[in-house]
Amino acid sequence: MNEYLTISEAANLIGKSKETLRRWDREGKLLALREPISNYRKYRRQEVLDLLLDFKDEEPQIGNINFVKPNKDYWVLELFAGAGGLAVGLEQAGLKCIAVNEIDKFACETLRKNRPKWEIIEGDIKNFKFSEYKNKVDVITGGFPCQAFSYAGKKLGFKDARGTLFYEFARVVKEVKPLICIGENVRGLLNHNGGKTLEGMISILDEIGYNVVPVQVLKAINYKVPQKRERLILVGVRKDLNTNFEYPKPYSKIYNLKDALFKGELYDCDVPKSLGVKYPKSKKDVLDLVPPKGYWRDLPIEIQKKFMGGSYYLGGGKTGIARRIGWDEPCLTLTCSPAQKQTERCHPEETRPFTIREYARIQTFPDNWEFSGSIAQQYKQIGNAVPVNLARELGYSIINFLNKNQGLSNVKR
Repeated sequence: MNEYLTISEAANLIGKSKETLRRWDREGKLLALREPISNYRKYRRQEVLDLLLDFKDEEPQIGNINFVKPNKDYWVLELFAGAGGLAVGLEQAGLKCIAVNEIDKFACETLRKNRPKWEIIEGDIKNFKFSEYKNKVDVITGGFPCQAFSYAGKKLGFKDARGTLFYEFARVVKEVKPLICIGENVRGLLNHNGGKTLEGMISILDEIGYNVVPVQVLKAINYKVPQKRERLILVGVRKDLNTNFEYPKPYSKIYNLKDALFKGELYDCDVPKSLGVKYPKSKKDVLDLVPPKGYWRDLPIEIQKKFMGGSYYLGGGKTGIARRIGWDEPCLTLTCSPAQKQTERCHPEETRPFTIREYARIQTFPDNWEFSGSIAQQYKQIGNAVPVNLARELGYSIINFLNKNQGLSNVKR
């Protein structure tokens, strides 16, 4: 079993879609074998690993291919800010933060601790009016939670979305009238409620005066993030402007866990020591048997059955279960709780979850960005964040768009 991978396992390992692997099979780039009865594709593990090394050996682009300097100060209002991953990345790109809104008190403490000059609007977004920011903000961003809408008619309108957090996002956009608004969410929004949720969001932005750029899902590993994380980006451009927004270009070099935790291109020192949770003894005894880059299928068969329970007999690779990350690969997507059942992200050499600072490194937070609250709250804040380096590259795209519109700014001085 260890010699072969399912198409899902192979796709997860190299960070490509299953459809890409099917195309590569047809083109002869990565040939699949066929199960004799089911005719399902399977791949030789070593061939997949060799291909992954080929990706890493590609000549990386020189410098920062997306960097662009702002022609003037551009101001951002961020909603659903969390612990600041998106805001910090946009700041690194050269955007100015005027204010952030967040409901979680521990995340707000984190923001105040690290950026005392930012205006922190703590509390439920539904309780605030934002019209005071009209003519003071060029960009509104926000990672609103994904919620389904109730369709009152053939076309979902702004009022029909009341009660959802996207409605609140759109309400603030309508009040402030920024030049551009950026929403970010999980990849699953593409198919949420059969695609109707995203369709509704696009129709609402159109109703309040914004053209929506074709939606894209950005893979964090393509933007100097040592983690296989994906974020859906929804871009609305005010209708009096040219809709010429361009997403950031991907980098060819893929960074791995070693790049995250040791001195190198991403960081100028090894990861600082910090606190972290531990596995219960029963789980540690199991994960002690898993090799680097291995997972539950690498366990003895009887332990597999006991550890997996009923899931053992279900289909799918479930490659994130009992998973020990390897030094030479990007980390799997971090969760809000590193020791929770069946989403293990085990350290390559020590049988333990990643520490707080290791978690933050994998999300590309600066080492001087401190998190508030209990250890559990800190893990939650980091796990929910947009990777900082991905946000920075997106920030360059925003600046490029604003510069191309003759440096247009909403801000009246």
